Amino acid sequence: MSETQLKKALSPLMLWGLGVGYVISGMYFGWNLGLAEGGTYGLAIATVFIIIMYVTFTFSYTEMACAIPKAGGAFEYANRGLGKHLGFVAGIAQNIEFIFAPPAIAAAIGAYLNLVYPAIDLMVFAIGAYVIFTAINILGVKLAASFELVITVLAVIELLIFAGVTLPEFELSNLQMNPLPNGYSGIFAAIPFAIWFFLAIEGVANVAEEAINPQRSILIGFGSAILTLVILCVLTFTSAVGVAGWEAVVYPEGSDLASDSPLPLALSQIMDSGHILYRLLIGIGLLGLIASFHGIILAGGRATFEFGRKGYAPKYLGKVHNKFRTPTNALIANTVVGIVALFTGATGEIITIACFGALGLYIVSMLAFFALRKKEPEMERPFKVPMFPLFPAVALIIASVAMIAMAYYNPMLAAIFFGIVVISYFYFLFFLNKKMK
Repeated sequence: MSETQLKKALSPLMLWGLGVGYVISGMYFGWNLGLAEGGTYGLAIATVFIIIMYVTFTFSYTEMACAIPKAGGAFEYANRGLGKHLGFVAGIAQNIEFIFAPPAIAAAIGAYLNLVYPAIDLMVFAIGAYVIFTAINILGVKLAASFELVITVLAVIELLIFAGVTLPEFELSNLQMNPLPNGYSGIFAAIPFAIWFFLAIEGVANVAEEAINPQRSILIGFGSAILTLVILCVLTFTSAVGVAGWEAVVYPEGSDLASDSPLPLALSQIMDSGHILYRLLIGIGLLGLIASFHGIILAGGRATFEFGRKGYAPKYLGKVHNKFRTPTNALIANTVVGIVALFTGATGEIITIACFGALGLYIVSMLAFFALRKKEPEMERPFKVPMFPLFPAVALIIASVAMIAMAYYNPMLAAIFFGIVVISYFYFLFFLNKKMK
């Protein structure tokens, strides 16, 4: 077997588990920070547009994933449709998204466990999570995906129980309390946190090469995952904020510092923290963080692996383990970078940089979509996006507006993101480009 060939082992159910798992931590933490920026209306309006972007993007992306089932995902599509230079831009944006999202989630896992075991520093838990879940991914994709499916199902059940407990206390008037605290500008400032609800769903495409019958499996897995996530997003948002207003799920009592734990804050409005149901829901809630952390490590390993396999990064990143047939070198490299980012302690900033990477990926992907339709009209496309060219055009426009808005409200982080892209591109241009065929 080739040293760069991945093992085919994933069913549609496993792809659903991965798709939902990549994203589900966004329901548990991070999104509520958008309430501080935009209030209920501001984050809600931003989220509606982001949902439209993700639905139209996902269907467009699925067309390319079914036609070109390769581990590189967006990088592969841009490389084929737009050429190697824009292919590189798509690839580096994808890697930034998948490498920078896990440290933010690891920090949340560490903080969560530190509450239970305050004598142990949260960084010990965060680094421990990296070591454990990188090891699981190295041992085999079927093991990794099976584990992901189990914890994703439990995390979904937990969100449904949370909604079942809080919805009886829902009052429409709570959604109308100070609904737009920073005016209409708050809508744009809330965009990164609306994106966090769905960030990394496209990671399903990065395991397409390991899917059994990828053309059928990807369509079923991708489509069912985005439907599940939209339902969970609306349910979680309304049930959490509807209990006591948006400020109750942003600021702990007596504090003006935003919390990373909106669901416990909402539950504390209707039951005591010692209540068995409260403890059960919070305990299971950790699985939501683990599901996304583990899943994005899996997808990120494939993205970096393909970058190395095609020569856009050092070749050793494009090797697979002789025994486990997994991208071990890429997984370890991503973990090292992630742990370095973790030590900065800047969770909110890391989330925003990951969102910049995601939007860069979405923009170039949609440009590649149109290019492939024009350049290769005869390419076999087992699935075609509905309402062409409306769906990919809508995804492209919303992603572009979101990128401009995020850069306006986060100029320093935008400079860091674009700086990484430019420096990486020059490294590729001067050191790797001539070695490529």
